[in-house]
Amino acid sequence: MIAVIGASGRSGAALCRALLAGGADIVPVVRDAAKWRATGLHATPRVADLTDAAALRAALVGADWVVNCAHARHAPAILAAAAADARFVFLGSTRRFSRWPDDHGDGVRTGEAAFLASGRRGVMLHPTMIYGAEGEDNVQRLAALLRRLPLAPLPGGGRALVQPIHQDDLTACILAALRRDWAGPETIVVAGPRALPYRDFLAAVARAAGLRRPSVLPIPGAVLMALAPLTGLLPRLPRIRAAEVRRLLEDKAFDVAPMRDRLGVTGRSLEEGLRLTFGKA
Repeated sequence: MIAVIGASGRSGAALCRALLAGGADIVPVVRDAAKWRATGLHATPRVADLTDAAALRAALVGADWVVNCAHARHAPAILAAAAADARFVFLGSTRRFSRWPDDHGDGVRTGEAAFLASGRRGVMLHPTMIYGAEGEDNVQRLAALLRRLPLAPLPGGGRALVQPIHQDDLTACILAALRRDWAGPETIVVAGPRALPYRDFLAAVARAAGLRRPSVLPIPGAVLMALAPLTGLLPRLPRIRAAEVRRLLEDKAFDVAPMRDRLGVTGRSLEEGLRLTFGKA
């Protein structure tokens, strides 16, 4: 039996949909049963808060595999609650490699350290930016922003690299991980097939959304970070946080050979993924 923690979230729901389609025996583990029912998926959930050790232990009874699609900071609690012979797939994040300290990345590093020190069998997958999930707000939010702005103000002119992964490819990576016999704890970065400058990523999103290619206005990162709070005051504009601007200043490019060799998954091109995201043939 496969317990999927965070089953009502975007990646969790996508995984459960694929597992149920394949006839797998799954137990969704969620905080809110109503949110799970809203997915329209037919499996009886177990309700547990990840900070409630007793409830989590009860939710994981009988699980041969535990897939955690909630934040990786919960890894210590999940490891403690699962059966001694359970195997694991954790979703981390490439934010764990960022040179900029933040709670998200620190939590992933904490979870990864606990998993690797545990000696338990399984893998922690570190995805890059995920797009293409139902209700995701990465490329859809960018498209909404591009519809409203005559220029794209980007720190450093948008030269930093990004390597987004489509949700379907992330799901394929998790399914592949569930088929492997892991000898101990491992970590693997999962990403799209190639990195590209953020300005080119922005242009690809605009093209897929049927918009004109945006003109890029290079602006110093410090200026954009100072202006970011003002986006919350402007009508019809998505809110942009200073931390998001700061992350646009560092390259997020990764070797996908381990993903291909260990999981047998080669991600789709950005162009193909964006066609699927915007519903175009």
